[in-house]
Amino acid sequence: MRIPKKNVAFCLSLFSPEFPAPFSSRILRFSTGFPAKIRPIHTAGFNQSNSHYSKDDSAGTILGDKASQSHLMASSNGVEGLHVWSSPEGGCKIDIGKQIFCNRSLNMKNILAVGFDMDYTLAQYKPETFESLAYEGTIRKLVYDLGYPQELLEWTFDPKYMVRGLVLDKKRGNILKMDRHKYVKVAYHGFRELSKEDKVGTYGNTLIRDSFDEPDYALIDTLFSLAEAYLFAQLVDYKDNNPGKVPEGADYSHMYKDVRAAVDLCHRDGTLKQMVAKDPKRYINEDTSIVPMFKMLRDSGRSTFLVTNSLWDYTNIVMNFLCASRTLDGSLSCNFDWLQYFDVVITGSAKPGFFQEENRANIFEVEPESGMLLNTDNGTPMPQVGSTSPEVLFKALNKSCRVFQGGNVAHLHKLLSIESSSQVLYVGDHIYGDILRSKKVLGWRTMLVVPELEREVKLLWELRDMRKQLRLLRNERDLVEDQIHHLKWSLKFESFRDDEKQKMTSALGELESQRDQARLAHQQAQRECHQKFHKIWGQLMKTGYQNSRFAHQVERFACLYTSQVSNLSLYSPDKYYRPSEDFMPHEFHILPL
Repeated sequence: MRIPKKNVAFCLSLFSPEFPAPFSSRILRFSTGFPAKIRPIHTAGFNQSNSHYSKDDSAGTILGDKASQSHLMASSNGVEGLHVWSSPEGGCKIDIGKQIFCNRSLNMKNILAVGFDMDYTLAQYKPETFESLAYEGTIRKLVYDLGYPQELLEWTFDPKYMVRGLVLDKKRGNILKMDRHKYVKVAYHGFRELSKEDKVGTYGNTLIRDSFDEPDYALIDTLFSLAEAYLFAQLVDYKDNNPGKVPEGADYSHMYKDVRAAVDLCHRDGTLKQMVAKDPKRYINEDTSIVPMFKMLRDSGRSTFLVTNSLWDYTNIVMNFLCASRTLDGSLSCNFDWLQYFDVVITGSAKPGFFQEENRANIFEVEPESGMLLNTDNGTPMPQVGSTSPEVLFKALNKSCRVFQGGNVAHLHKLLSIESSSQVLYVGDHIYGDILRSKKVLGWRTMLVVPELEREVKLLWELRDMRKQLRLLRNERDLVEDQIHHLKWSLKFESFRDDEKQKMTSALGELESQRDQARLAHQQAQRECHQKFHKIWGQLMKTGYQNSRFAHQVERFACLYTSQVSNLSLYSPDKYYRPSEDFMPHEFHILPL
């Protein structure tokens, strides 16, 4: 019998105090924090041959065998190196932070084409340099183009403050973190935390639930959005403390609109991409597993494609860096060797509109050497006006990889000869721009890249004892509260002698004191655990005892999710990814042991 991994955070919640209460009394010590008598979830990376357990009767614990324990310890400490699956050393143990987690069954044998986004998927940008660059550029646009005070130029950016999954309340100037049911659990006005009363009064006392969507709210669902969210919080504080210094008529909502306009200006004038192009290593993490991953997918017979909103000139620079095309002295050599790893590259795709088949965007072929756009008939090469030579057309027909700009998903399906959308796996980082549309509209299989996940799952491992203690504290609190309720009920509806009633009243007072102590201890421990993940926002995938809204979105739209794209290289290209069995909460009470 397997514990279910029904959703994105279930495997994580095995390490957490949010694990259903009925199991808490059965929680015994196992090196990964799994419940007694229950086998752990087999995520895609666990060696299933090591899933045997023996009971240590003297200690009353369930212990993994030595092979399993050494795997977990070596993985969590990063002792063992990671190897591409197709290498002689591959196909073995995988660090928990590098594993691929599965929401919906996916048999890779049915996948004929694997596609990738580029920015924040293949190219992982460094927040301390890239996001700071975006932040500084946005500040300059606000000051010099939109009339904000020059003292903003002295502001600095904290790349660790904001996290994905937050929601900005444009009208009120609040930043919110909510659970999967859209209940606000953490709320800040600028950088000031809202009291529980203010939070409930603003977002809890309504007959009709707010949708928390545009136009009144903005979703921080991509790593690109973290800098603008931080700047919005700074502007909220600045306006509250300096009401006369912001541009006239600039309320919170207007300030957010200005921030978005400034961000768009930075992207449109090429400021950011020019800086990255000058020194890619300063802004992009190197990943030596990307090329082996491409090679393995190609050797397995899959088609591969790239769909990015970036234009060809920038795409070529970034992909050259990622595929390590360098000269003898170590400097970057900008050529087109990386194209050998793809069948089709589509730049300037304008996602998410690209995923709409009715989108009538024209598709142009890109001539890599010159960057010239060539007219096509829905992707089919056609003679260029004024050209008397068939040379360009001949080259286009014989290239192993063809590069395009624009178009829509119908063009891509035609170019790859895809007959069924379920034959495509697309890997991206943006839930709405990459994953939601490709999954919901097309039925593509999807894999979401969540870089924050690597740190999160390792922290879950490190904090296993603390989280076990949280479960015990919560059980103690629930038990005492239930006894209090029972005593109060008895005193209200049953007849007792005065001396019995006095004893019961005295016992009730003692229980209430125990409850208060248990509640305080539980709250303090919960706050301490919360802050281990992030001092403000806590665990990415949880809010209190519920999955976070971000986790809920991942669960709904991502078939697979992992910390970085090259984790695909650690698995067989023919692997069958399977989730564990699905159980509803009521079924936990009757699971066989």
